[in-house]
Amino acid sequence: MNNSTLSIQNPLASVRVLFELLKFRLAALIAFSGAMGYCLGAAVIDALQLVAFVVASIAVTGAANIINQILEKDLDKLMKRTAGRPLPSGRISVDQAILWAVVLGVVSMVIFVWMFNISTALISLLSLVLYGFVYTPLKRVGPIAVFVGAIPGAFPPMIGWVAATNHFGLEPGILFAIQFFWQFPHFWAIAWVLDDDYKRAGFRLLPANGLKDSDTTLQIMIYTLFLIPVGWLPYKLGMTGINSAFIATVFGVLFLAQTFHLMRHCSDKTARQLMFGSFLYLPIVQIAFLLDKL
Repeated sequence: MNNSTLSIQNPLASVRVLFELLKFRLAALIAFSGAMGYCLGAAVIDALQLVAFVVASIAVTGAANIINQILEKDLDKLMKRTAGRPLPSGRISVDQAILWAVVLGVVSMVIFVWMFNISTALISLLSLVLYGFVYTPLKRVGPIAVFVGAIPGAFPPMIGWVAATNHFGLEPGILFAIQFFWQFPHFWAIAWVLDDDYKRAGFRLLPANGLKDSDTTLQIMIYTLFLIPVGWLPYKLGMTGINSAFIATVFGVLFLAQTFHLMRHCSDKTARQLMFGSFLYLPIVQIAFLLDKL
């Protein structure tokens, strides 16, 4: 493999680069969230459709991730965490990355239209555009980027519901709301921990005055607080039962308690604890919703 292109002499290494470029683990986690929405909306879970939905979700998320990396390839060189990515390290060319993003995007749209419905494809396309072309450049403008990025970030369970039902309404809106509010403490905890690295690239993502202080933690706490009432709404709408509402409340309170812990200490350690807490909250609550329905 030379300094700027994939090598056909080493196909295994090239495949690894392609998977690294689409951020497969992150894309799979997002696809999992979408699959939860599909399973909650489906009257009967079709295994073939579920697999197709996961594949399409990974593909469209990967395409969005690649667009993000193409636009930030020079900035990624400035940060320790991202300098080794395929584009800044020269393990793949920009043209090859663009081609890979187009292939993934087209494959996802074909699957969504053919296996599901046009609404699913259109929301997925909107998500890709918002993340790749709106959120990405806004990261150097200010914390408004986090609000904009939270919109495509909250689409997956809504997309899953629409894929299963071809119907908009309060149900997919509630799934959207839960993931929307969750993203603020989740992302700001990450931004807190990586603040020094982000500053090297000129990213301004922390709220309030952009400092790691009580003003920032207050905003984190406020958005986390919303998770407690919205976690009850699936039960109130008859989407799930009382058991998952109770679990959502318990984990919402625990998540909120972590934000108070951050407010008291304002340290990287407590921000990292909040970050890991956010990784636990969403899948636990979504799995609880699904098990309660089943």
